[in-house]
Amino acid sequence: MRLRLRAGGPAALKVVAAALRSAAPVQLCWAEPGEPPPSALCPPWAPALQLDSGAVLFSANAICQYFFLRRGEQPTELSTQWLEWEATELQPAALLALHALLVRGRTGTEAAAALGEPLGHIGRSLAGRGTAFLAGDTQSVADVVVWGTLFPVLRDDAVPLAEPLRSWFRSMTLSDACRSAADAVLLPQHLQEFAACLQQLPPPRPPAGAEVRARWARVARGPSVGAQPCAAQEDDAERALTEEDVAAAVDAWGRGAAALPKPWRPPHPVLPVEGARNVLITSALPYVNNVPHLGNIIGCVLSADAFARYCRLRNWNTLYVCGTDEYGTATETRAVQEGLTPREICDKYHAVHADVYRWFHISFDYFGRTTTAQQTAISQDIFQRLLARGFVLQDTVQQLHCAGCQRFLADRFVEGVCPFCSFQEARGDQCDKCGKLINAVELKAPRCKLCGDSPAVRPTRHLFLDLPKLEERLQPWLEHCWATGNWTANARYITRSWIRDGLRPRCITRDLQWGTPVPLDGFRDKVFYVWFDAPIGYLSITANYTEHWERWWKNPQQVELYNFMAKDNVPFHSVVFPCSLLGADDNYTLVNHLIATEYLNYEDGKFSKSRGVGVFGDMAKDTGIAADVWRFYLLYVRPEGQDSAFSWGDLMLKNNSELLNNLGNFINRAGMFVCKFFGGAVPSMALTPDDHRLLARVTLELRQYHRLLERVRIRDALRCVLNISRHGNQYIQVNEPWKRIKGDEEDRRRAGTVTGVAVNVAALLAVLVQPYMPAVSAAIQAQLCLPPECLVLGHVFTCTLPPGHRVGTVSPLFQKLESERIDALRKRFGGGQAKSPTPPPPAEPSGPCTAPADPNRIQELTARVAKQVSAELSAPLSPASPRPPRPSSDPPGPHPAPSQGDCVRRLKASGAERARIDSEVGKLLALKRELGQAQNASTGGQRN
Repeated sequence: MRLRLRAGGPAALKVVAAALRSAAPVQLCWAEPGEPPPSALCPPWAPALQLDSGAVLFSANAICQYFFLRRGEQPTELSTQWLEWEATELQPAALLALHALLVRGRTGTEAAAALGEPLGHIGRSLAGRGTAFLAGDTQSVADVVVWGTLFPVLRDDAVPLAEPLRSWFRSMTLSDACRSAADAVLLPQHLQEFAACLQQLPPPRPPAGAEVRARWARVARGPSVGAQPCAAQEDDAERALTEEDVAAAVDAWGRGAAALPKPWRPPHPVLPVEGARNVLITSALPYVNNVPHLGNIIGCVLSADAFARYCRLRNWNTLYVCGTDEYGTATETRAVQEGLTPREICDKYHAVHADVYRWFHISFDYFGRTTTAQQTAISQDIFQRLLARGFVLQDTVQQLHCAGCQRFLADRFVEGVCPFCSFQEARGDQCDKCGKLINAVELKAPRCKLCGDSPAVRPTRHLFLDLPKLEERLQPWLEHCWATGNWTANARYITRSWIRDGLRPRCITRDLQWGTPVPLDGFRDKVFYVWFDAPIGYLSITANYTEHWERWWKNPQQVELYNFMAKDNVPFHSVVFPCSLLGADDNYTLVNHLIATEYLNYEDGKFSKSRGVGVFGDMAKDTGIAADVWRFYLLYVRPEGQDSAFSWGDLMLKNNSELLNNLGNFINRAGMFVCKFFGGAVPSMALTPDDHRLLARVTLELRQYHRLLERVRIRDALRCVLNISRHGNQYIQVNEPWKRIKGDEEDRRRAGTVTGVAVNVAALLAVLVQPYMPAVSAAIQAQLCLPPECLVLGHVFTCTLPPGHRVGTVSPLFQKLESERIDALRKRFGGGQAKSPTPPPPAEPSGPCTAPADPNRIQELTARVAKQVSAELSAPLSPASPRPPRPSSDPPGPHPAPSQGDCVRRLKASGAERARIDSEVGKLLALKRELGQAQNASTGGQRN
């Protein structure tokens, strides 16, 4: 067979990929310029397959299908439907995109906008079927054909794609056949010929239909693509203003603060209110045995916090609970490593977590823990109800038993030789070298990590949750949730992939000592598996917050439940935990909205505490960069539809451009004009048609902000905030109030109007940024003296600072990050910093990127430094001196971390190594530096 291709032919890629995928014995020949096709019916640019029989195939899809038929892969009805769809729907859209990319010079992201609906169709199909490929679980001709049409447009890694489309496209692109085909067909010179071929063809016309034409018209503006677009997602803020928009905006402006809802704050404790929107928010409980890194923080607690703050601004009755997940093997393992008891490990790291989240301004209503009496009572009650209803099975499993320790060994208490790659130190659950999952009994030469003996395989009885029996309850509940709730695409896809082949019984017990005891004879020496009772921690933590916890957790008629997590936690929250509650049959509140992120990577790799790579929560404060700047950047790059990466260079760019030059610049100018030109009082305003259009434009951005946040698209909503400040900066630049104030009476009036409108835009931004940067929001509110009744979010932009309103002292909000400082931080966190017991030298005081001074923070730091110093100077306590008990009158909430003085005293008393004591002394120096920075800010340390 001879496959003739013309360089630049649009269909060349898919036929070459199909030939390579099917290992077809074909000779590839490139047509010379002007060479006639082998058949008069064959277009000059089309591929042509000359069969040994002399017949010629010149339909690209027919050629691809022929290659697969030769391999023995018969087409299915579904693969045939995909080929028809590709020919009739995808190819025209792809031609539009290619013309924009190669002829009109658009970026890949801009060109891919023309593929919005086809990409949405592919994503929905993959998610709906729960398969890895278009026509099943294996790659078919449909995958090769569709990929070959998409790849020339989507080859740019910057084009955002949502799950499961992203995983499918990546899997195809990385396959040997597709990668080799791309190398052969899309060489640079072939791309040039590709563009020349397109230039010779008539310009493609967009398909009929107003919605499709509108999407094509927006190609040049580069909207986001690759999710699951629909008509409701059209960017309201980008459309042309209508007279109705302008009239409505002017009317709302004239009504002033009366146009806003009245702020409402629920009493303590927060309980559901009849007739209100009651929102219950949880973050996946962070595991207690380590310090969270930036990816952990954005994946659950920070995302949930931003949404909780938005809900409160909307006057929704909101409760946000979280806590540390403290039971299980990992805690016992960490305790062995550090020579502490599991309880001491939990106390130590719970305090670390609480301190990290406090520094990041996470607004939990309650941050608890799972090692409580309420956790035991509620978990055992749910188990007993499942047992009584026949949803618990017993079975015998083979497990490693250590005679020396006289116990069955959990997976992480076993090491040995990997059965796959022969790595000598594979764990009992996974090999760190080859990455494959392992059953502990499969290890060669296993050894107990506790005593070093060789364990033996012995049978042991365990309890299983009968998921197959519960599936008949789970399926209709899922269908109802997906129809009425807001689940991210990856959450739906992962859930479908779990249930598509049928559920299997899942073990819910472990042979451990640290966990919730199993209340059943014959199993009282076991505890519940952490993934059975850990999600129950949401209930028990709420029970520690209020004795009326059942009004939240047994009230699905009144309560909306939002779960926030990274995608690896999805199956336990969408299948295992709901099955437990459905089987318990006690009117439990189940998740309505499951919000899962992808992964946040660090620069070009992954976070690693052991290798000192990446920023962890307890290190962020030592960088001198304010918590709100961290919050802003993490939410700006939040991995909503695909994995994203933390980048020091990008952090510097976003801080200097978006925060300093855009948002901070506008708010500072608006406030300064009031102070400098009008004595600190908002001037009178006589609005013109240009001002009216600004009001309407800001209103459209505000509505888009609401639309996105109501769908928990936190990252995209942040763009609306920045767009509003861009509109404000442009408004000021065009009208030049600093020049008009020096002119005649009319010019001075115009300067007053522009200043008054601008400072009201700043007042709106003070509220809009609150979910993202609460300390910055508070600073803007203080500078503008924003009335308390305006700290609420409505759907209209109105005049909240009327003429005569007096503002306070205005000062810069952000500081520039210099490249030298960023380079130093990149080097510091690029590997090895975990080895250093003392903090690095402080940043220059002239450049801290901090929020305005917080007197309470200064007072707190002063007290902590004093306590640390007194601890250093005092004689060590006796080793037998007991730690004073926590007073029973302490308010609920996270236990405070022990002071550094306490830490040093205990280390000295225990005869700890000098390095550990030096580490605590280093923390004293860090406290002093932080206090100095805070005091510097209070004396005007910020500069522009």
